Amino acid sequence: MDIQKLSPRLGICGQVELSDIPEIVQAGYGLLVCNRPDEEERGQPGFAEIAEAAQTAGLATLYLPVAGPSDFARQAPAMAEAMRTASGPVLAYCRSGARSSMLCTAAIAP
Repeated sequence: MDIQKLSPRLGICGQVELSDIPEIVQAGYGLLVCNRPDEEERGQPGFAEIAEAAQTAGLATLYLPVAGPSDFARQAPAMAEAMRTASGPVLAYCRSGARSSMLCTAAIAP
């Protein structure tokens, strides 16, 4: 897993696997945000599966899927709120990290 830190309180990465959860917790993240729609690609872990493992490890989760361009504007307010209120740093993920990066940018735009 390759985490790109956008700020001290925000990171992005590609698809999170169940085996990544301990590393995410150890890195100090307080909230894991999934921006990838379930069943986007065959074999990807679903959000419920990731969320269950994360929550068991003490990591909060949020599902804000971005499937197309209109989703950025729709999900940006919720992402901004999550970034503002999370108890610790936020890690957002999608397939490659690109949508998460774009959504975070939209969330902090004036």
